[in-house]
Amino acid sequence: MNMIEVFPWSENFETGILQIDEQHKRLVQLLNLLASHFAHQSDIPTLNNIFDELAEYAHYHFQTEERIWQHFFGGDSWEIEHKKVHSSFVEEILSLKGEESIKPFDDVLEDVLSFLTHWLAFHILESDKRMAKVALAIQSGLSLPHAKQHAESQLSGAMKVLIETILNMYDGLSSRTLQLMREINERQKAEAKLRLAANVFDNTLDSICITDADFVVIDANPSFYQVTGYSDNEVLGKNLHLLRSGLLDENLANGFWATLTQRGHWSGIINNRRKAGEIEAEWLTLSAVKNDDGLISNYVAVFSNISHLIQQQQTLERIAHHDALTGLPNRLLLPDRLELAIAHAERTHTFLAVCYLDLDGFKPVNDQFGHAAGDQLLREIAQRFLTIVRTIDTVARLGGDEFVILFGGLKNSQDYGIFLERVLIAVSQPIQIQDKTVNVSVSIGVTVFPDDKSEPELLLHHADQAMYQAKRLGKSRYCLYTA
Repeated sequence: MNMIEVFPWSENFETGILQIDEQHKRLVQLLNLLASHFAHQSDIPTLNNIFDELAEYAHYHFQTEERIWQHFFGGDSWEIEHKKVHSSFVEEILSLKGEESIKPFDDVLEDVLSFLTHWLAFHILESDKRMAKVALAIQSGLSLPHAKQHAESQLSGAMKVLIETILNMYDGLSSRTLQLMREINERQKAEAKLRLAANVFDNTLDSICITDADFVVIDANPSFYQVTGYSDNEVLGKNLHLLRSGLLDENLANGFWATLTQRGHWSGIINNRRKAGEIEAEWLTLSAVKNDDGLISNYVAVFSNISHLIQQQQTLERIAHHDALTGLPNRLLLPDRLELAIAHAERTHTFLAVCYLDLDGFKPVNDQFGHAAGDQLLREIAQRFLTIVRTIDTVARLGGDEFVILFGGLKNSQDYGIFLERVLIAVSQPIQIQDKTVNVSVSIGVTVFPDDKSEPELLLHHADQAMYQAKRLGKSRYCLYTA
């Protein structure tokens, strides 16, 4: 912290009595220290601690002075008046500090510093120097009355003019110096803030550009050039819409301009094309900057690449809605697929076969060869299902050895039969596990929408009932649900 001097010490303040001069210098040091911390906006506890030290030292100094003056003056009116000045000083300081409850702390402390500077200069020059000259004259052999006359003569004429000049100079010195230091500190803070903002602008990973009111780019950070692939000659002076193609999206334009005009900012996802042609998803925050007249003078656009977040979200959604073992839609995703298949059947006036499948002979394989072998078998069966279904169909695994297949777009209610025959044949083919050949089959229950116009959950239940009927009839077959 740079020290400032609201009270510059000079030889004009020396009284000629060493002990008093040294204590005056210490008081001045504490006063300047308090002013420096105040100017640099130190915390209130620190300022209070320095003030308390100054007050305690002033009390100690007054006691020292009064002992010295008592020795030379012995109850003289000058000594009595000097003590009163000390007392009035303490009262004034306490009064100023007491205003903390009704005034801001900074205003109180500024008043205290101004008072201290003025009072200390006046007290030393007008009082202490006079008292010291009397004491020194007494030491030289003069009587008290003659010593007082001698002191008055020395402090008259040119010396009096000098004292008045110094007092006039120090009057208000504290407030002027503090004001100057505050202005310097505020400027330094503003400069530091600008440096920080420039550093953030240059080094952030987000792409940032600044445009004029017509969206013509006037500045951009290094990340903007790196992300877009354009050079500064290709960016500066160009309209932002030409550089970030996502801003030209017709779907975006519907609410974009209205929100930006009403609120002064807009945030959302846009898909931008780089110079090389790659498409990337970005989160754009666009803010309007207004001038003193309240008119938009600039726009600040911040582009954050969120392609990896979208990919991560898609991955998490896939994990949540797909079977980890087979990769097929799971129990959570099946209702959505079934709703879509029903809607397609209603819209195209076609039939939808809801098939519930349960493997026959899976448990013995799992028990004999272990869970790893069982998992291998389930993956193989799932792949065989996928070779049979079409793009409009769905294969889902509910868990264990239970699957559901939705055959959509059927023109006749019995067309599911050809697909299920393929399923039976595909499942019955031998499977190699641990150098062994195993065979399983499948029992299938089926219900057809809209012949069965039940709710989706009930359609699955009906197919499940039909599957158990196929089990009872000897397995490796399919049965149609009948009410």
